[in-house]
Amino acid sequence: MHEEQNQEHWPVWATEPVKIVNADPAWSEQGLKVIHQLRELLLPFKVTEIEHIGSTAIPNLSAKPIIDIMAKLESWDQLEQVVSALQPAGWNYVPPELDGREWRRFLVKVEQDQRKGHLHLMLKSDEHWDQQLLFRNRLREQPELIQQYDVLKRRLAMENQHDREAYTEAKTDFVQNVLNTGHPKD
Repeated sequence: MHEEQNQEHWPVWATEPVKIVNADPAWSEQGLKVIHQLRELLLPFKVTEIEHIGSTAIPNLSAKPIIDIMAKLESWDQLEQVVSALQPAGWNYVPPELDGREWRRFLVKVEQDQRKGHLHLMLKSDEHWDQQLLFRNRLREQPELIQQYDVLKRRLAMENQHDREAYTEAKTDFVQNVLNTGHPKD
């Protein structure tokens, strides 16, 4: 694969291993802080909706200690300017051809060569926005799902420690079942 050939030139944070840590009550406050900072940075681009998503947005769920945030854009027309506004604050743009997800534009906040935040920019009309919120909210409402997801994530992180994409892919069935039925399995 082309990307694998060039990994030796990638920054350290791009290939760091998958590491799950115990839930941290501070993640909620950190998420609010990141949202506040992003609101100021993205205000000129008419971004009004910003949400804390992912495992750090779900109390009592272990996670990679990375704050995931999503924000809605009107279009990709100002993407270059958005990226330029975010770079001085430590956000690194990952082009779609490397990210592999055409429906979003992805940035990673890096501090001391470690990922501290992910920013998922999405268009107003994208269905992934609602799916992210539905998954987060269903887990928040159902503690038994948190426990099941926690066990799954820890196992998959050990199995896929050096392959972030495989780790993410391996969670897909659980996520889809929660989205479709509200439960991990029918």
